[in-house]
Amino acid sequence: MTLTISATGDTRFRLRQGSAFACLCACILLCALAASLPARASDSPVKADTSARHKIKVYQYRRGDGPTVFSDTPPGDGDYRLLLYDCFACKPDSRLDWHSIRLFGNDYRQAIARAARSHKLEAALIRAVIHAESAFDTRALSRTGAMGLMQLMPATAEAMGVKDAFQPEQNIQGGSRYLAKLLQQFDGDIALACAAYNAGPTAVRQYRGVPPYPETLAYVERVQILLQRYRKLAT
Repeated sequence: MTLTISATGDTRFRLRQGSAFACLCACILLCALAASLPARASDSPVKADTSARHKIKVYQYRRGDGPTVFSDTPPGDGDYRLLLYDCFACKPDSRLDWHSIRLFGNDYRQAIARAARSHKLEAALIRAVIHAESAFDTRALSRTGAMGLMQLMPATAEAMGVKDAFQPEQNIQGGSRYLAKLLQQFDGDIALACAAYNAGPTAVRQYRGVPPYPETLAYVERVQILLQRYRKLAT
């Protein structure tokens, strides 16, 4: 594995012999480097955290038939996967105004409607969770391996019958099925179900409520804000 940091701050990893472990290590190391890189002299002053672009991101792609590349800038063309440092709504110190952030009211409308009917969920809740998890990026991949729109972990995707977690319809169906099971497990309590979606049902049972993890507390609060806004949007 080789690491290249260019004079412009463009950071890339090239994996000569790829493996899941190497990819994960490269991603974690790159995230740390991306966070520590100085701003370019030509950059405009850093603004408050107002959009998804202010999260630490890593773009994974291949150069033709060459090695896999991990970069802090997207390729000019071609397919790539976006590796997220954490879920979109999990950053406790995010300065996003969740009461006014742009909503995704029309994205995957039919797929979400089908999942809502199949699993007896509010479409607004599915939309709020997708927004909180990935900001509606189908190619999102977290540092822990969570994939796609609803950020399904591999074991969860398999348990929910998802073959391709980056395929929007499958991801939404699988994530909605899992969310419905959590709602049933926690007697329809949306806050607890969302906390379990983020931190796992074991943690919710252990703490007999929303776990006191800063990321989970932030996530649950923001999903509820987004839920109310998506409900209003649907009326």
